[in-house]
Amino acid sequence: MSEPFEPSTYFGLDIPYLKFLGVEPVLCAGERAVTRLKIRDDLLNSRGHIHGGALMSLLDFTLSAAGRSVDPLGIGMATIDITVSCFEPAVTDLTIQARCLRRGSSIAFCEGEVLDTEGKLIAKASASFKVLKAKYRAKAA
Repeated sequence: MSEPFEPSTYFGLDIPYLKFLGVEPVLCAGERAVTRLKIRDDLLNSRGHIHGGALMSLLDFTLSAAGRSVDPLGIGMATIDITVSCFEPAVTDLTIQARCLRRGSSIAFCEGEVLDTEGKLIAKASASFKVLKAKYRAKAA
């Protein structure tokens, strides 16, 4: 069961940076999260591929969303570490799929992958997050 989040938010959160990147929230429920990104010229590196920093940001957010999916507005996540392995250049729209492998009272372990429009594996990531009591800034007007 997915929470009925306000459409202009990222699973209930106001995150201007993700709005700037153009991230589309798709699913945050059942220890899973899915986001999408449409390719844009301003996200490309000098070779015409989606910049690695944009990929890292997408993975960091989507993995953390999987970690807080049991209580999206009740808990927060702070990245402890993240490891990303890139296999192919990203040159099409992307889907990011993540799952929470284990969450304790203080640490969550998550993994995920970036797929292109043909389902080709672009990158994989694993991360650990500090589980926090939710403290979110007020939504900008």
